[in-house]
Amino acid sequence: MGDLAILVEQISACTLCEMHLPHGARPVIQCNKSARILIAGQAPGRKVHESGVPFDDASGDRLREWMGISKEVFYDANKVAILPMGFCYPGSHKGKGKSGDLPPRPECAAKWRAELLASLNQIELILVIGQYAQAYHLNNKQTVTACVKDWALYWPQQLPLPHPSPRNNSWLARNPWFEEDLVPRLKQRVATILAI
Repeated sequence: MGDLAILVEQISACTLCEMHLPHGARPVIQCNKSARILIAGQAPGRKVHESGVPFDDASGDRLREWMGISKEVFYDANKVAILPMGFCYPGSHKGKGKSGDLPPRPECAAKWRAELLASLNQIELILVIGQYAQAYHLNNKQTVTACVKDWALYWPQQLPLPHPSPRNNSWLARNPWFEEDLVPRLKQRVATILAI
């Protein structure tokens, strides 16, 4: 784990795009060489920025429910790696006519992602959450909805997911097939990989 530990230390100290971050740099990741599942998300939200714990919010509760695992398993870096596309909270759209957070800063993926992914060679499943992660990992140019509907193209090594945020409750209501058909497959795959 030596090289990965050094890499994680470097990332934890990274201030590459701090000048663009209204709340300062605080990289939030979780990884270990032995991890079998990778969660490729967007970027930490405000609450995660404050706690320093990935998915320490309502999105995390829903994601753990979709995966069928406890917090204890989810936060075991030997089992689950969590690498958002942007490691720091990018700020929000306040006052710009939009809601929600800004997109992940692009500097993180350009500088760190390839080396991190190369170090995680035990990964059996990548959960690819949201448009930025889907563009990077799946080379997807479609909408998130179209990408998630095409999930079978990537299965069983990768699975595109909508963001588990409460902001997506209306998406889940419009697409009941997701929780009825896809979530049970996800739970089974996670259970098989982690042998729970």
